[in-house]
Amino acid sequence: MLLLAAVAVLLALRNLGAWLVVEDPLEQASAIAVLSGRMPDRALEAARIYKRGYAGKVWLTRSEEPGATLQKLGIPYRGEDFYDREILLEEGVPAERIEILEPPIRNTADEMTTIAAALRPESRPIVILVTSQLHTRRARTLWRHLSGSSGRAILAAAPEQGSDPRHWWRTTGDALEVVREILGLLNAWAGLPLRPSP
Repeated sequence: MLLLAAVAVLLALRNLGAWLVVEDPLEQASAIAVLSGRMPDRALEAARIYKRGYAGKVWLTRSEEPGATLQKLGIPYRGEDFYDREILLEEGVPAERIEILEPPIRNTADEMTTIAAALRPESRPIVILVTSQLHTRRARTLWRHLSGSSGRAILAAAPEQGSDPRHWWRTTGDALEVVREILGLLNAWAGLPLRPSP
C-alpha cells in the first residue's frame, strides 16, 4: 500500500508542470492584457494575437518595482511597461492601440483588479490575458477570485524559450517557477491571506 501511495505521489509530481498550464481557445475580445514579467515573450505573444485580429487594443500594466527602489537610490528606470510598449510597436501594433493601465501594480492580484476595472465599461466584456505557460492556472484562479462581474478572461500562454512544463524538474528555472506557482495557488485558494511585502 505504501508503495502504491509513493507511486501516486511521484506521478502527481511528475505531471505538476503540465497541470499548471491552462489555455483557452482565442475569440474576439475587447482587449489583450499583457501580464507583467517575462519580457519579451509575453509582449511578443500579445502582438501576434493582436495581428490575428482578436482585439483592437493591447493593455499593459505598470509595475511599482523595481522602479520605486531604484528611484530611492537615484538610479533612473523606465519601467517594464516602457519596454513592452517598444516591443509591441516594433512588432507593428499602432501606438494609439496600446494603453498603460493605472494604478501601478505590485503583483498578479493587483493586475487582475486593475484589468477588471478597465474591462467594466467595455461593450464586449472579454479580455485575453497573456502570461507565461506555468503562470496560466494561477492567473485564471486570481481572475475568478478578484474580477467580480467585470467579464470573462481568456488565457493565452506565451511560449518561452527553454521552458518545458512537462519536464519541469529538469531545470532550476522551471522547478523554481513551479514551486512559486503552487505556493501562489495555495494563497489564492485560501483567500489571499499573504500580502505583498511593503
